[in-house]
Amino acid sequence: MTSFCLGCGTSMAEGERFCANCGRDSSASATAAPDPAIAFGLPPETSGKAIVSLISGLFLPFALVAIIFGHLSLSEIRKTPGRLTGRGIAIAGLVLGYLGVVATVGLITFAIISALRFEKAQAKIKTGKTVYRGQVTTNRPSAVSALRSFNTAEIAFAQAHPAVGYTCSVEELSRIWGISSDLDQVKKNGYVITLQGCASERTKGPVTKYQVLAYPPPSKARLPAFCSDESDVIKIEWSGSPKDCLKKGADLPDTEINHPENWTSSAPR
Repeated sequence: MTSFCLGCGTSMAEGERFCANCGRDSSASATAAPDPAIAFGLPPETSGKAIVSLISGLFLPFALVAIIFGHLSLSEIRKTPGRLTGRGIAIAGLVLGYLGVVATVGLITFAIISALRFEKAQAKIKTGKTVYRGQVTTNRPSAVSALRSFNTAEIAFAQAHPAVGYTCSVEELSRIWGISSDLDQVKKNGYVITLQGCASERTKGPVTKYQVLAYPPPSKARLPAFCSDESDVIKIEWSGSPKDCLKKGADLPDTEINHPENWTSSAPR
């Protein structure tokens, strides 16, 4: 007479004591009736919870769902051996779920740090100060001071020579208007001074436009560039490019222009 294993439902020959599939002792007293699906030889099914776990693990927002259903599936498969399959699917869902949780925590942490850095940068911009690679040096104040002196000398030159207007001769301004010390200091601190762009609004008229630049050579490209023109507005370009300074440079606050010796601004990281 054929019997069935009380543990997994495998068919056992008459007189056979131990199940060939799960090793259960058939002579031991039964603690629970065998699963009818197993007893009647129905094919095993894949755990629905395992499938839900795997699908949920593919989507970051459902990482916790993947973990919950993964554990429920493994528990269900252990309690019903032979009837439910999908242990590998459940484990895959669990792995994806835990990876999703780690990724979510990392993204949230990154977002918080980025927001704090942005707020800090915005606050420094409002006060006219930003941080440039942790460096605070004295060469930038000298560049600002030099451009301020050049603007003053150009205005004085144009007033003294109304028929000529502004000049693009650094030597002439240095000799007559006493900016040699500022020029020497800014060159000593690694900046190149250029006076250019002199132009008249009408033919043979006085020069009404000029551009003065203070920018670092390629060997000191980490320093910002400064520029100004007949408007007397001094601008800064953090990339160190004199062309970009003229095109899109940011205006320096009056406090930094008037008191360059106390200036500690630097370019963004």
